[in-house]
Amino acid sequence: MNPVLPFVQRPVPAAAGIGLRAPHIERVLAERPPVPWFEVHSENYFGAGGAMHAALERIRADYPLSLHGVGLSLGSADALDQAHLATLRRLVDRYEPALVSDHICWGAFGGAHMNELLPLPFTEEALALMVSRVSQVQEALGREFLVENVSSYLGFRDADMPESAFVAELVRRSGCGLLLDVNNIYVNSINHGFDPHDYLRAMPHASVREIHLAGFIRKGHLPVPMLIDSHSRPVADEVWALYGEALELCGAQPTLIEWDQDIPELEVLLAEAGRAEERLHACRTAIA
Repeated sequence: MNPVLPFVQRPVPAAAGIGLRAPHIERVLAERPPVPWFEVHSENYFGAGGAMHAALERIRADYPLSLHGVGLSLGSADALDQAHLATLRRLVDRYEPALVSDHICWGAFGGAHMNELLPLPFTEEALALMVSRVSQVQEALGREFLVENVSSYLGFRDADMPESAFVAELVRRSGCGLLLDVNNIYVNSINHGFDPHDYLRAMPHASVREIHLAGFIRKGHLPVPMLIDSHSRPVADEVWALYGEALELCGAQPTLIEWDQDIPELEVLLAEAGRAEERLHACRTAIA
């Protein structure tokens, strides 16, 4: 049986949070840094107990949480993994996060998991499948679920629509929320040759519940430009500019600094979050 935790469910504020990663957990517990909220990777807590849960219970008592998954494989031709979904439901019930999300992608087939967020063909068939899967997840969780646009490095010739239309229509038909990854928009705009500003304008702005920012690396040795969504660098200037435009369109939203590779000291993440907070403050001031 899960313990009764000393907290109540509370919303993630429209402020800049960071991902809770293993190298920083002890400092967070000891120092309680002034972070408005944390995001954790859902699958890291699929075990029932242990030190990670003990730490998260203490952190959750003081900070709002967002649960962000990578393993539902919503777009797979396989049936939705009911065991995975049931474990996610138990995790949601245990920690009462303000936001729960996963990706517009697939990553498993025939019982094999690729450990990748693989892109979908932007077809009516894939859209109908995604709408069905997201609806199943929302029904199972009994709450709104967020989907995130992913980075990609190849496209499909038989696409019926651009990525932006696919994302917007998925949100409209399923009634889910949108986790808008601004870095992924910029990365894909370079990799696939579209206008990122047009993409942003096509989004269902009223359905955006969270924004992600991250760093990328540039593959300069290739015959065509390619960016990799590496989560291993500071946010690029081009992405900061696009983020400012996103705030103008969507209003101030909870914003996460993602950094999952070559994880730096906590101060570096807090400084990046501070840059996002400056832009959020400007957005709130402009609206007021």
